[in-house]
Amino acid sequence: MITSRQNGQVKAWIKLNRKKEREKTGLFIAEGFHLVEEAIKSQMSIKELIISEKLNNDLPNYTNGYPQTVISDELSNEIADTETPQGIFAVVEMPKQSNQLHSKVLLLDQVQDPGNLGTIIRSADAAGFTQVICGEGTVDPYNAKVLRSGQGSHFHVDIQSADLNEYISKLKRQSIPVYGTDLSKDSIDYKTVCPKDKVAIIVGNEGSGVNKELLELVDGTLHVPIKGQAESLNVAVAASILMFHLSN
Repeated sequence: MITSRQNGQVKAWIKLNRKKEREKTGLFIAEGFHLVEEAIKSQMSIKELIISEKLNNDLPNYTNGYPQTVISDELSNEIADTETPQGIFAVVEMPKQSNQLHSKVLLLDQVQDPGNLGTIIRSADAAGFTQVICGEGTVDPYNAKVLRSGQGSHFHVDIQSADLNEYISKLKRQSIPVYGTDLSKDSIDYKTVCPKDKVAIIVGNEGSGVNKELLELVDGTLHVPIKGQAESLNVAVAASILMFHLSN
């Protein structure tokens, strides 16, 4: 059992809480029973499980067959991103960047709030959108808060980072309609567009929306009508409404 914070393995795990280290190693940490179970069920590449001493003799069956390292409860608190950690973590290899183009795609332009991004990924999974493209300025999808908000949907959706200009061109070459989101007078009520077998949607930054240059590339812009006094919808809520409506 490891008890020292100066242990090399422990230092490496703690570093994975930083985006730079995740990008360097291609690894991230899934924390808690639900995320670890979902990662295993989805056949992600699990490098090892980190188990707090309080759980060492009370592990679920799905952890069998994976390399395990036991740590003290104090170190579990050091590694965790939550205030009351459950004491189980998985070191997971990030999926490789894919050139595969899916039929239902959500593109994200500078979505910066971790809770919003996690909720969006979870909604994409639920609505049948199998690919989420994170453009420049979007929060790291493997941020611990994003992972928690995603509730395991990271392991069911193809999440990529890409230049949105290039990706929109790629979608249009495959005759996949691309819709932006906007509140301008040219935007149309989302309910006037029929559900589609192939479709892509762009949602944007919480404060400024989708970049105007990107909106010039789309086939049309949509909005969700607001009946009350609110200025706008939360980006995760708007994205969810549009994905569920447009998914055939």
